[in-house]
Amino acid sequence: MTKKKAPFLNREISWLYFNERVLQEAADETVPLIERIKFLSIFSSNLEEFYRVRVATMSRLANLNDKSKALLGFNPKKVLNEIKNIVVKQERHFEQLFQATLINELAQNRIFIVNETQLNVARGEFVRNHFRDRILSTLVPIMLDQDKPFPELKDRFLYFFVRLSRQSSKKAPRYALIEFPPDLPRFLVLPETNGLKFIILVEDIIKYCLDDIFYVFNYDIIEAYSIQLTRDAELDIDKSISDKFIEELKSSLDKRKKGKPMRLLYDTDMPFDMLNVLVAKLKIEAESLIPGNRYHRFGDFIAFPNVGSAELNYPPTPALKVSGLRRTESIINKLKARDYVIHLPYQSYDYIILFLREAAIDPKVTEINITLYRLAENSKVINALINAAKNGKKVNCLVELKARFDEQANIFWSGRLQEEGVNVHYGLTDYKVHSKICLVKRMEKGRPVYYANLATGNFNEKTAKLYCDHSLFTCRREITADLIKLFAALNEGRVTKGFKHLIVSPLESRSKIYGLIDREIKVAKLGKPAYMILKVNSLADEGIVQKLYDASNAGVKIRLIVRGICTLVPGVAGYSENITVISIIDKFLEHARVFIFGNNGKEEMFLSSADLMSRNFEHRVEVGFPVLDEEVQQEIRDIIEFQLQDNVKARDINRLNNNKYHKNRLNRKVRAQVQTYNYLKNKHH
Repeated sequence: MTKKKAPFLNREISWLYFNERVLQEAADETVPLIERIKFLSIFSSNLEEFYRVRVATMSRLANLNDKSKALLGFNPKKVLNEIKNIVVKQERHFEQLFQATLINELAQNRIFIVNETQLNVARGEFVRNHFRDRILSTLVPIMLDQDKPFPELKDRFLYFFVRLSRQSSKKAPRYALIEFPPDLPRFLVLPETNGLKFIILVEDIIKYCLDDIFYVFNYDIIEAYSIQLTRDAELDIDKSISDKFIEELKSSLDKRKKGKPMRLLYDTDMPFDMLNVLVAKLKIEAESLIPGNRYHRFGDFIAFPNVGSAELNYPPTPALKVSGLRRTESIINKLKARDYVIHLPYQSYDYIILFLREAAIDPKVTEINITLYRLAENSKVINALINAAKNGKKVNCLVELKARFDEQANIFWSGRLQEEGVNVHYGLTDYKVHSKICLVKRMEKGRPVYYANLATGNFNEKTAKLYCDHSLFTCRREITADLIKLFAALNEGRVTKGFKHLIVSPLESRSKIYGLIDREIKVAKLGKPAYMILKVNSLADEGIVQKLYDASNAGVKIRLIVRGICTLVPGVAGYSENITVISIIDKFLEHARVFIFGNNGKEEMFLSSADLMSRNFEHRVEVGFPVLDEEVQQEIRDIIEFQLQDNVKARDINRLNNNKYHKNRLNRKVRAQVQTYNYLKNKHH
């Protein structure tokens, strides 16, 4: 009898269930009102990127022949249909949440989002003056002609599709497009009246003033409906790492704006005959049509103005200090005694900046090596590295130009670093460098001593205020010796293996992770307690999933914390009876990767830059690193325990994909992020 195929959930469908959890936060009445609007914004931005990248890839795969589809293990066209069905349902839920729930709750707080039909004389005059002073000169409508080709709609730009007609005439109507400049402020706060606050969106301002735009035409009916096109964002570039690569990349970024249309969001109030005209002009396929509401590019709502009380936002959580580290004392000297970990965003990112700043000015420091993937807009990290170069240090900086959607920024920073005397490397030909590592060389008593920072998240002080990550400081030779070897390879543009303590992709991560899982299987087969706790953003590698199924069948207890994609299906007889999976969505983005193995009573812990996805094993340079300091290990273990106990923001991942909130036997509420903040506040007081 042949064994049935192991259960795997399609990764695209799993991702949509993750985005549904984001939508749940917008629906959660315990979440402050403005934060709920922000979760709608995050949901919308996530979906946009999903269409630009994943649906674009799936669309290409849909053109494969049957033999290729068999190798894939799924039918891309069927998956695309399933995606559309789920997305349409989610968009309906989104619309209901925004229009029927959140707008009403804003009104209960004396805050009103008004449209062009709801302006009284005084507010109408204010809006028209604002339009004429600030907006009119930025808008140039494109009159559409049957004889001329339809203009190329830009990726993710907002447009109005406009129809001009006369009541008393049977002449065919004229059509026009209005493109919204991307830097046009989305919200205008109107003058307060009797304690009532009013906000109008820029599209409603423009609708109110359409006659100011089209006054040269003699039309008495002007209809305008919003549309937004999402295009294929994948790059098609020559992989050679050279100046030619940068030129190719710049060219590809321009092409990205003109990629194949993936999704057209349209206002469902648009008359059907108008929609037909638009679809015919764009030559867009039916599955790419997504009915939306009057407001698109909802990602802008992340900046929705809170004109009400402070309680409408989450209370601020000031960044905490780290016991033992002081801003006016040498961090390097502290590392001689023990390791330190910074738990972001609960504790201040300033410690990482201070470490780099100290390295930049310390006369005994001779060299700094660092890998950079995503950087903040006004990066203090970059400033510290530039200052180090100005102070005569040798600074080797690997900037990953292939970091998706950060390519343009990274090209800019590469040029800036080179101008200031930093040795810039552009990554590797065949691999993205996704590791988050820094190594400082310091001469002490005539010999080099090394100090390191290794992290689960980027050297980015902006995202460090939003993302939950762990950033480790150490000078342990076990780790620094491996980092010396790794940076030597990266600075020469190659990958290498043979690391004693680090888990490094692309050549060793898979075999080492398999080895750690196999060790637990061996312990379980001896009848001893065996367990794993793995926390990642995504779990989608088939080999790893199969290994976890094998471990479960051997009796290993496996607890997974997976924020996003999870293709593993827990609780299936014969495969995953010993596996549980939860996903935590809360105020901060859970971004840390933590791997804990029982190791026959001598628990081992690793942190990593890598998720459990094929790309992290095979197409990226990733670094996993052991946590060797007992105090640091215990602190991270306590935080993981809070997450496993969470019964407020954790959802169970199960065969039904119903995102039910996790329940446990605790007779008290545990919200991991609040618990973690209070724990660190008390411990580091």
